[in-house]
Amino acid sequence: MTVLTGIPNYPDGKVFPSYDEAPEKFRHYSGASVIRVPMLARGTGSLRLILNYLSFVLGAGFWGPWKLRGRHFDVIFVYEPSPVTVGLPAILLGRLKHAPVVFWVLDLWPETLAAIGVVRSPKLLAAVGYLVSFIYNRCTLVLGQSRGFLEGIARYCTDVRKIRYFPSWAEDVFVQEGCGPAIEVPRKEGVFSILFAGNIGEAQDFPAVLEAAEALSRDPTIRWIVVGDGRKMEWLREEVMRRGLSHCVLLLGRFGIERMPSFFAHADALLVSLKRDPVFSLTIPGKVQPYLMSGIPILGMLDGEGAEVIRDANAGLVCPSGDAKGLALAAKQLASMNKEDWHRLGSNGREYAKKEFGRESLMSKLEEWLEEVAFTNSAD
Repeated sequence: MTVLTGIPNYPDGKVFPSYDEAPEKFRHYSGASVIRVPMLARGTGSLRLILNYLSFVLGAGFWGPWKLRGRHFDVIFVYEPSPVTVGLPAILLGRLKHAPVVFWVLDLWPETLAAIGVVRSPKLLAAVGYLVSFIYNRCTLVLGQSRGFLEGIARYCTDVRKIRYFPSWAEDVFVQEGCGPAIEVPRKEGVFSILFAGNIGEAQDFPAVLEAAEALSRDPTIRWIVVGDGRKMEWLREEVMRRGLSHCVLLLGRFGIERMPSFFAHADALLVSLKRDPVFSLTIPGKVQPYLMSGIPILGMLDGEGAEVIRDANAGLVCPSGDAKGLALAAKQLASMNKEDWHRLGSNGREYAKKEFGRESLMSKLEEWLEEVAFTNSAD
């Protein structure tokens, strides 16, 4: 297996010092060869982000074929959390290597651009739509991370037979037996701790989350713990200070995945939130599957398919997107339950994750599809 990617710079927007010091240490991962192409770091601001996206297209499109010269590939698999432009160098390589391209859509474009306000011009959104159509129609398979995504993909893909549902799998990495609680979190008896772990961006609707925290700020038995980083982190820090929520909202920053079990050890509930928008209602947030697998109750503020998963699993409580009052009430209700109820909700979630998002079964399905397109391509 070979991975073609860029220089590591997410989410801080600058190249990791550890990579700068010894790039040779990052050439292999779990048996895969990692090939990196030149690109501009994300930096800060929208213009820099656009240049970051374009630089990867140019770097992978120009240097990719050179660095991969002499290598044969049966299939090219594209992981697309964002941006959709990662498909362009993959299509080029597919043509040069005579290999089918399988494109896994985890972020719908151009809908997401409009939803988070990055692009407002109808003409520019239409141009992005043409680009999306160009990419989808040149792939052999297009996989959607939720069932709701399939209709959105079909708007830009003329052959609906190539569209298939493929969700993220449930990783059992956030809870470990015997893992001690993180020392960064003060131990408090009788406190119900709600943990958010992951990206802190526009889509996560932290204004509504803070409104809920503010409504419960006089309740000493409920606190909110935020582990992660992102484009809204500085805003979040300033707002927590301005609203006087430092006593009940702990902002801990970003930690490596190996540290996450120690933070989950403090959690009585896990928070997942998405702002109100039709495109987000089609999404199953990537954190839902590992949240379910953790065996900890889930507190959700989201609509659509993500909310339905939590409800179907009977793994926690959910309120609509943007409903700060509903989130506060759900948090209060969850905190008032007893340990048996918490255990039941957590167990429900874990069993549902094993059944619907089991890694082994999903990987088997993906392998079948990859073998299918590779065989068809070789037969042609």
